[in-house]
Amino acid sequence: MRKNYLVRVLTRLNARTSQPLRFLCSAPSAAGVELKNVTKSNFEPALTELRRHVREADFVSIDLEMTGITSAPWRECFEFDRPDIQYLKVKDSAQKFAVVQFGVCPFRWDQHSTSFVAHPHNFYVFPRQEIAGDGFSYEFLCQTSSLEFLARYQFDFNTCINEGISYLSRSQEEEALKCLDSVYKDDVLDVSSNLGNGSDMQLVRMADILFAERMKNVVGEWRAGLLRGVNCGSESPGSLNDTNQKFQTTFFQTRPALAVNGLTSRQLKLIKLVTEKHFNDLTYVHVTGESSCRLPLIVYTDSAKDRELLKGEVKACQRKAAEMSIKSAIGFRHVIDLLSSERKLIVGHNCFLDLAHVYSKFIGPLPSTAQEFVSAVQTYFPSIIDTKVLLNSDDVLWRIMKKGSTSLSKAFSLLCLLPVAPTSTSNGLADKPRVKVDVQVDGQRFSNWNSGAKHEAGYDAFMTGCIFSEACFRLGIDFNPQAPGSILQHNEKLQKYINYLYLSWVNGDIIDLKTGKSGTDSLGSATGRQRWHTKFTFSNMILLWGLPTKLKAKDIRECFYKAFGSGSITSVHHLDETAAFVQFSRAELVSDFLELKDSLERGNKNPISVLHPLSRILETGCVRAATYEMYKEVCCSPLSEVLFADQAERIGWKGASVDVNGEDDCEREGETTSPAFPKQSSASVRTSAAGTRSSMNLQTDQIMDSLCRSAAQLSR
Repeated sequence: MRKNYLVRVLTRLNARTSQPLRFLCSAPSAAGVELKNVTKSNFEPALTELRRHVREADFVSIDLEMTGITSAPWRECFEFDRPDIQYLKVKDSAQKFAVVQFGVCPFRWDQHSTSFVAHPHNFYVFPRQEIAGDGFSYEFLCQTSSLEFLARYQFDFNTCINEGISYLSRSQEEEALKCLDSVYKDDVLDVSSNLGNGSDMQLVRMADILFAERMKNVVGEWRAGLLRGVNCGSESPGSLNDTNQKFQTTFFQTRPALAVNGLTSRQLKLIKLVTEKHFNDLTYVHVTGESSCRLPLIVYTDSAKDRELLKGEVKACQRKAAEMSIKSAIGFRHVIDLLSSERKLIVGHNCFLDLAHVYSKFIGPLPSTAQEFVSAVQTYFPSIIDTKVLLNSDDVLWRIMKKGSTSLSKAFSLLCLLPVAPTSTSNGLADKPRVKVDVQVDGQRFSNWNSGAKHEAGYDAFMTGCIFSEACFRLGIDFNPQAPGSILQHNEKLQKYINYLYLSWVNGDIIDLKTGKSGTDSLGSATGRQRWHTKFTFSNMILLWGLPTKLKAKDIRECFYKAFGSGSITSVHHLDETAAFVQFSRAELVSDFLELKDSLERGNKNPISVLHPLSRILETGCVRAATYEMYKEVCCSPLSEVLFADQAERIGWKGASVDVNGEDDCEREGETTSPAFPKQSSASVRTSAAGTRSSMNLQTDQIMDSLCRSAAQLSR
């Protein structure tokens, strides 16, 4: 989700000046022309058109709008999050929230006009149950701030819900086809649909008896006329003529049949019972009609062999209809399959979360690790550019961006829009040529385009593509098709930026999709000069939760200084109001602290425990502590309580305790362990040597002696 204030700002500027706004070039304005909005009503022709544009494109930019970002405050990305935990938080977001808009914008270089031609498409997407009878219904979370943001930019929720394009992921399609195989591999499949066994019905109610007798006469009259060679259609005399709206003569394959319309499921069961009981040469079946509805038929067969052949044909017909239903439910995934099959360069802006959504919604369940995820993504999208990485990694582009924010709207404003008037803070681009971008919407081509004030994924995708094309121009890339390396993903000047994405913008971690490795300076360029200087040694960290809500980071630091000495703590970071990370200066202090905490809590409320420096933190008796690895395991949980302390309690974490004999125990409720969270012991984090522990114990003894003397003086 990226806030776009561009249109509003430019509208205000335009109102204050007499000069028209200039977008990318100075041709006549096409402001107010909306981009290509695609819903389920026009999806098929739009997809056909998009196929042609993608095949001709030099690159395709994308952008997504979602119903939320984080399912709990502690699931936001923090600077102290390790790369594997950053991925777990992205994974949680992609699994729990829905994509409601998907922007796709192919860009093609037009050599004759020396400009790019963009084809922005704005797809409304909504997860809808499309396979009848599968019992599956999508569920997703909504974050109020995200919905408010969409509403602020006039997002059409009615169109999204009523007309949004549904979809099946590849794994869902495979699972549905597998279930289909298991259903239709049975040779004794009841071809009369899901009505159950009609012979099990008991004719007890008078209405059922009368209806069954009437159906016996109607079907018998139709059969008799059929055998006499009489046309028993809707114009036939007798009892069949009285029900000509419900019974009509038709054919199934080459066999005469009686179509049954407008009856309830109970009445159909009675008709099935009558047919099986009184007519050996008639078979009640269900087939799929022209409108994809299941149509009941009573079919005439002239022999037992023909009856078995009929059942096989009906079974094949039902299977084919079920397969067609699954294929038609693929929906928007056709767009993803198109982008994957064409192997085009995919361009996004800060798009790691976007790709996680693409994989989760349209391919399959997200892998458990970042390394597995990026490997799978490369299978489907071998060439990806993150424009945010590009702008922050290249020295020239970084200076153009004034070494500041590289948000989508700011980058588009600085790189792609000609200023209304020169300013003293100009970045030197006012008098330089820009890449010209024309927009084509429904066959009409515009040299100056603005979709309006709405915040739309299609327009954000357009802005992303414009930023990329201008960045390529600043890197000296020749768009001429005859130029060496004209295929962008093979261009030497772009190679160092392809498949590098921001895993987390908060701490600047960049992940290499080719190797799965991540770091804050993966490209060795401008990123190294940015604002991420804090270094974390995760083996030196403990997590405290259940803390008093008013306890500040400086208070925690002071308590630990008094207990372990000045310089024992390098940093304190709050996860939320109930939890905080404490980083020790040495790894051995982690296990020493856990032992000391356990010892103080076992001392209950004796004077030594009460007067210990850590008592201010531990006074409630509800404070728990664990190593950094526990934080990772909590992030793996599908649950999302608002407060981290509630989350830890919900999944059973009570913190690690160490007895005086050195035997470790995990204080989980009921002394049970969960398969997802194996029993932990603080022994796993005891990295200190025996001599170091002895030194720490001596320091603790000295503190205890001092406290005892203080207590004795107070008692006197």
